[in-house]
Amino acid sequence: MKITQNAEPKSSVTVLAFKKGEVNSESIRKVSGIQSEIPFKADFKEVKVLHHPSENRTVYLLGLGEVKHTSKVYLAARSLAHNHNKDWNDGINLDCQNLENEIVEQLVTGIKLATYQIGRFKEVSETFHFFSNDFEVTLVGSETFDTVIDRATAIADSMIEVMKLIDAPPNEKTPEYLGHWAKASADTYGYKAEILSADDLKKEGLDALLSVGQGSKFPPVLIKTEYKPGDSQSKTPKLGLVGKGITFDTGGLSIKGSQNLHYMKSDMGGAAAVLGAVELAAKLHLDIHVAGIVACAENAVDANSYRPGDVINSYSGKTIEVIDTDAEGRLVLADALSYMQKNYSPEYIIDLATLTGSAVQSLGYSAGALFSNNNEMAQLISDSGFEVDERVWRMPLFDDFEADLESDIADIRNFSGKPIAGAITAAKFLEYFVKDHPKWAHLDIAGVAFGDSEFSKMKSAKGYGPRLLIELMKKLN
Repeated sequence: MKITQNAEPKSSVTVLAFKKGEVNSESIRKVSGIQSEIPFKADFKEVKVLHHPSENRTVYLLGLGEVKHTSKVYLAARSLAHNHNKDWNDGINLDCQNLENEIVEQLVTGIKLATYQIGRFKEVSETFHFFSNDFEVTLVGSETFDTVIDRATAIADSMIEVMKLIDAPPNEKTPEYLGHWAKASADTYGYKAEILSADDLKKEGLDALLSVGQGSKFPPVLIKTEYKPGDSQSKTPKLGLVGKGITFDTGGLSIKGSQNLHYMKSDMGGAAAVLGAVELAAKLHLDIHVAGIVACAENAVDANSYRPGDVINSYSGKTIEVIDTDAEGRLVLADALSYMQKNYSPEYIIDLATLTGSAVQSLGYSAGALFSNNNEMAQLISDSGFEVDERVWRMPLFDDFEADLESDIADIRNFSGKPIAGAITAAKFLEYFVKDHPKWAHLDIAGVAFGDSEFSKMKSAKGYGPRLLIELMKKLN
């Protein structure tokens, strides 16, 4: 897809977008050639298709809804393109006159997101002109949209990469595969990426990560990424991002049920968000020093698998009693968080993980669960999420829950064993490994990284994370 700008339309198809209460009937009449009143309210995602009475010209009216819908305009554009692109043969015009740059950016982002094709493993896939490099989206207006186009394209491309990673099948998406992805991205966009192999992990003492991955034929890895502006003299990152990268989660010996087991390929949604955010920061040349650590492993069932009842070491030096091998994400995050603090010392640390079903039970599929030991930081993250429609909702870190993780034989146990407050006790476990850091936040994104949508028949990736983190980076800068 090519995205260009021009003062005049190039295609026979034009998209006119309006906010509710701001429908311009004169513009509609001018472009469509239809003089009669058009019943169009511009409700969010409302679409009206008009055909010019004498010319070979089609107009799509797209509703952007009310002020409360501003942060999700990109979804309206993606929905329009997803549902109608088969009728767009020679490109489209996006009429940008009288639209703010923020709205134009979201419209372009959404249209570009619609080019994501989830069925790349099908023997015969339907490929339409819309998905080709020749398809042209022309932004029509008197303003210069170069910056808008560049930013929207960068955002959409990174979100698509995140979705590709999460939707990839687990026989392809091994820990090593994620490492290769990070290296290729770093080489392309000018940031650093280093992969610690299983042998490196043993030398470094990342024992919790090794324990989770020891039952798999695919060895675990730790992915280290770092971006900073070219003229930066910074020695420590402003922001450290940590991601859970479980490429497939059987539950280990505490095995999961089979009903939705095939969806456990998505258990690296936090890793994808971190990888995508660091890549996007580099693409956008943000003026912030950021580091990303991703702990990758497959939690498999095997004679070599770690067991409930095991006591394992961790990078921090703390010992962990394993109560449930399906509480593996917090184990790899414990090592990654400790590694981030010791080797990078960032001012802010955020970990992201598809960590608990409890977060989904609490907040459904509308927001991720936010936990933080810093009120100011929590507010910044919350504000960023609401501004880009990647919402989080703060939940407590009460000391009351610490007793649930006390162990008789180790420093801490990885699971409370209680059927309540699962997301909170998971966060309390992670807090144990960042007690000395004053600005830490944990995002449990199990309900928002992967799920149902109009864009696929089965559950699929949402591309959640990079836009929230980029918006936060702007605030921290």
